[in-house]
Amino acid sequence: MKLYRYLTGPDDSTFCKRVSAALNKGWQLHGAPTLTFDPVKGRVICGQAIVKDVPGDWSDDITLSDY
Repeated sequence: MKLYRYLTGPDDSTFCKRVSAALNKGWQLHGAPTLTFDPVKGRVICGQAIVKDVPGDWSDDITLSDY
């Protein structure tokens, strides 16, 4: 089955580390990253879709962060 996640967070090293950790667990980037501006907090927010092929069948009980 193919799993999909969309990671979001402030444009900082913590966000980059989350994406890097996912890549090192076998996730792959899916499409280009996105950016938006949060005017309330005055910061840029990043988003990055990631996908991963894993054995098994889909279930709503799956916790994506476990993969």
